[in-house]
Amino acid sequence: MTAPTTAARPYTRRISPIERGYLNAAATGTPQLIQMVVEGEGRIDPEALREAVRVATLANPGLAVRRRAAVWRADGPVPPVVELPADTGFDAPFFLRDLDVVTGPVCEVGLSNGAVTRLVVRASHIVTDGRGLRQWTADVFRALRGEEPLGAPSLVDDAHFRTAAGTVPPAEPPARLAGFPAVLGDGPADGTPLWVRRRVRACPSAVTARVAAALSRQPAGDTGRLIVPVDLRRHDRSVRSTANLTSQLVLDLRREESWKSLHGRIVRALLQKREVASLSKDFLRQNPFANSLREAQELDGTRFPCTAIITDHGRIDTDELRTDRFRPTAFSTLPMLVPYAEMFLSACQIDDDTELTLSCRNRPGARAAGEAVLDGIEQALTSAD
Repeated sequence: MTAPTTAARPYTRRISPIERGYLNAAATGTPQLIQMVVEGEGRIDPEALREAVRVATLANPGLAVRRRAAVWRADGPVPPVVELPADTGFDAPFFLRDLDVVTGPVCEVGLSNGAVTRLVVRASHIVTDGRGLRQWTADVFRALRGEEPLGAPSLVDDAHFRTAAGTVPPAEPPARLAGFPAVLGDGPADGTPLWVRRRVRACPSAVTARVAAALSRQPAGDTGRLIVPVDLRRHDRSVRSTANLTSQLVLDLRREESWKSLHGRIVRALLQKREVASLSKDFLRQNPFANSLREAQELDGTRFPCTAIITDHGRIDTDELRTDRFRPTAFSTLPMLVPYAEMFLSACQIDDDTELTLSCRNRPGARAAGEAVLDGIEQALTSAD
């Protein structure tokens, strides 16, 4: 099966500076993947799902691209649907294998029907981001319901949003740090991600700041450093694109900092459009984590210039993910490993709960340490203050 094309010529867009950063990270041997997990009651028919994936990809050709020199071209395969046994765990090879952006596919779907039906959407973070993948997934479910997909045909890249953001105050790049010692486990890592999940019976505001405040108790020293991914689409909400349009806020973390202080700093950084300002910097000379592929490869998992990445997917609209035979009851992600960050914490809100997933390198003691981190975060999310 070949990828869809648009009218007279295939969907083609240039590889953006953001995406080149992810290509560099992938060159270290660390898979750069987004993995979204939808669980629920009922059944999803595999053949109906395959047709829905085909229809959704016609409307979202960015999920069928391959790298062609300096551009992405939608001449790759449609995302395949892989049927998985009902008892497949997250340590199965399916969840650990990489996706090749040169040969394709850049996206695939796993489906297991059982007492709990699970749909897993995996995509290369080099070509898409969380918002883009959620748009495509929503269109898959629209097709399953017999509705027309909304589509995301835009060819713009981050340069469009730099212009759309208007006047952006210049910002000094964060200082380079030698790295903080690992706190999650001891000894050598085996190269695979460890995912620790928690469902918290609370749905507070300012989740990112509350999580960051809990993490401020974790660094071995008095300081740490956070990355908060920011969706550039906020500067032009008319754009529907599946491209990787996520930039970074880099924040220094002070031990025992309050969530209200952190929330204020995050809000001020967004008002100052700091995530846009960072795009105007010279990536190779001013990246605060690694200025070359060699430096990235030297990050051996014992010290990290970034303590944690925190991403909040916000409230999940479960009506987008249902059919007449399937009702979603949970949504979560399996965050990737990042060469320069010790942990990656993902959050989303569904009904009255907050779903958390922490990823880190699998090493002795890491699971217990990760559970302890989630204990602190749960306390922060359920606190009355």
